[in-house]
Amino acid sequence: MQLISFDLQSNFGFFRKPETNNTLNVSYNMIHKPALLGILGAIIGLAGYRKKGELPEYYEKLADLKIGISPLDHDNGNFSKTPIKYSNTVGYANKGTNFLTEELTLISPKYRVYLLIDEAIETQRRLLRNLETGNSEFIPYFGKNEFTAWWDKQSVLKYNYTLAELNRHKSVPILSLFVKNQNITKNSEVAEVDFLSEWESDENPFMYFERLPVGFNLDLMQYQLEEMVFSNYEIKNAHTLQNLYHLTTENRYVQLH
Repeated sequence: MQLISFDLQSNFGFFRKPETNNTLNVSYNMIHKPALLGILGAIIGLAGYRKKGELPEYYEKLADLKIGISPLDHDNGNFSKTPIKYSNTVGYANKGTNFLTEELTLISPKYRVYLLIDEAIETQRRLLRNLETGNSEFIPYFGKNEFTAWWDKQSVLKYNYTLAELNRHKSVPILSLFVKNQNITKNSEVAEVDFLSEWESDENPFMYFERLPVGFNLDLMQYQLEEMVFSNYEIKNAHTLQNLYHLTTENRYVQLH
């Protein structure tokens, strides 16, 4: 098993929220695991959606891959956004009339992606090889095929790591998004996960929250959502978080799910 990371970016990105309507469409700010699996599948040439109601090949073969995500070059966890308006004049799409839609699109999204690679699995072994050589079988993109995504093979890093074993009194820095498993507050004796009360850094402290897809509900064939957190605070009571990994050389932590 190898824990690696690579930096993935694009000039634009649009990860559509399914609950938005047809005239104003909103993107998730963070890339999420189902979208990221599609990109990883493209890198090794796995097929996408082919039939309604069936999962794509990339999801079936990569769903068990443990993934962590951290935004880069962001503003307190957020990326700048711009509205882009489209006019669709294709008759079969809008019953013969012009259809206008607007999408709130991410500008220059960039993420550090952490992967726990099992080299005994052929698809994961091939993924590691393609990432390290900078090769992709299909063109990856951030939500729309005009938003081509890329990575520099020099950004691929390998880590020494252990599965975290924390006591309840230790505060730790978490580099990635993590699942909010309880109410999160500051200076609370009862919170399962709490932010460090003292701030000793030149950075401005921030907490970012977003409800993101982490997989699919296979009965309903729709996203399974979790409340996610990203912060530059150290985290109290991090021993309650599952799948937390310690990057031993960096002395930092990531959650892989």
